[in-house]
Amino acid sequence: MAKLKAVVVPVTPFEQNCTLLWEETSRRGAVIDPGGDALRIRQAIRDHRMTVETILLTHGHLDHAGGAADLKRLLAADRQEVPIFGPDRRDRFLLDDIAAQAEAYGIAGLENCTPDRWLSEGEQIAIGGVAFDVLHCPGHTPGHLVYAAPTLRLAVVGDVLFRGSVGRTDFSYGDHAALMRAIATRILPLGDDVRFLCGHGVSSTIGHERRSNPFLAELAVETAGARRA
Repeated sequence: MAKLKAVVVPVTPFEQNCTLLWEETSRRGAVIDPGGDALRIRQAIRDHRMTVETILLTHGHLDHAGGAADLKRLLAADRQEVPIFGPDRRDRFLLDDIAAQAEAYGIAGLENCTPDRWLSEGEQIAIGGVAFDVLHCPGHTPGHLVYAAPTLRLAVVGDVLFRGSVGRTDFSYGDHAALMRAIATRILPLGDDVRFLCGHGVSSTIGHERRSNPFLAELAVETAGARRA
């Protein structure tokens, strides 16, 4: 079975977790959520002798996607022609507004982004030869996607779930009920042993969050009741 290695490169003043994920032998993989600081990300790619096959986005917020276009150009200069995949097209309005949002926050160098391919619920993508299921998990943003590899017991969840918390929904387009529904129907069923990589902070497991995350307490009771039934 292929094994993937992960390295986190914190980017932007929001300390967003841009993740390099690659297969140990071939060193082929993906850059997930390059929100900015593209030169630092490229240097990390070089340091780990990684061949990037895909730039993958979980959602359209500037700290997750604002450096994707720049990174794509830098990799092309390194003779790596890399497509940008994701998120769901319902986040297009966010990707089209990155530069304006960055200016409002006083962050230089972030750009609007148009993916080479939108992704949708039910598709699969490959990272280092490992199949990841594409799960639509709205609420934080309308088009937020989660990528889950059942064979590796691993998920990349962006800003849906964190250690001890969940994604913000206090935006005009946010929907807390939809977020909790996505966690209940898409994330928790992946299994307690699944480790997840999130957009901010440290990684955790679904089981740890189900037992200790105060936002999931009610969902955990409902899920346990469903299993007994």
